[in-house]
Amino acid sequence: MNPTTDTPGKPLLDALDAEDSSTRLKTAMAAGSRPDPRFTDALVARCAIEPDFFVRDMLTWALTRLPPASTVPRLLAELRSERAQARSQALHTLSKIGDRTAWPAITRSLLHDADDEVARSAWRTAVVLVPERERAGLAAELATQLGRGDRDRRLSLSRALVALGDACKPALRKGLESHEPTVRAHARATERLLHDPEAGFDVTTDEAKRIMALGPHQAEGSAC
Repeated sequence: MNPTTDTPGKPLLDALDAEDSSTRLKTAMAAGSRPDPRFTDALVARCAIEPDFFVRDMLTWALTRLPPASTVPRLLAELRSERAQARSQALHTLSKIGDRTAWPAITRSLLHDADDEVARSAWRTAVVLVPERERAGLAAELATQLGRGDRDRRLSLSRALVALGDACKPALRKGLESHEPTVRAHARATERLLHDPEAGFDVTTDEAKRIMALGPHQAEGSAC
C-alpha cells in the first residue's frame, strides 16, 4: 500500500484544493451527498484554510451529514489550533451539529478570543450547547464583554445574550449599573432587543454620552 496515494480522503482533499472555487463547492456538495466518515479529516482540514464563504458553508453541511462520533472529536481538536479560521469554523460546525457533549470545550478563552470571528462563533455555539442550569453563568460571562468592539461585534454579543432568554436579565441589570457609559448603552440596546426582537440596534457615541449625562438610574428609567 502506498501511504500517500491510498490515504482515505486523499482524492477528495485533492479536489477540494482545486484553484476554481466552483469545483471546490461541487466537491464539498458531493461529499455531503455521499457521507463517508473516512472523509472527516479532509473536510475539517479544508475548513481551516478555505477562503470562499460559500465553500466553507458547504463543508460545514457535509460535516453535519457525518456521524457525530466521527466529526465531534476532530472538531474539538481544532479548537486548540493556532489558526483562527480553524477555531472559528470548528465552532460554527459544532453549533450546527448541536451535540451537547461538546459544551465543556467551549472555554472562557474561546468566549474571549482576540479574534472577533472566533469569539462570535464561540458565543453562538455556547448558547446552542449550554445546559439549562448553566445559562445564567454563561450570560454573566458574556456580559463582561458589553461595550467592546464595533457595531457588528456588539450586535452579535447582544443576540447571543437575547438567545439565553430570561437567564440574561441579571447580567443586563448589572451592565446597566456600570460606570462605563458604553457598557450601559450596550446593555440598554440588548435589553430592547430582548423585549422586542424587531427593535433597531444602535450603540452610538451620542447614546453613550447621553447616558453618561443622565446617570445609570435616569437612563434606565428613560428606556421604559
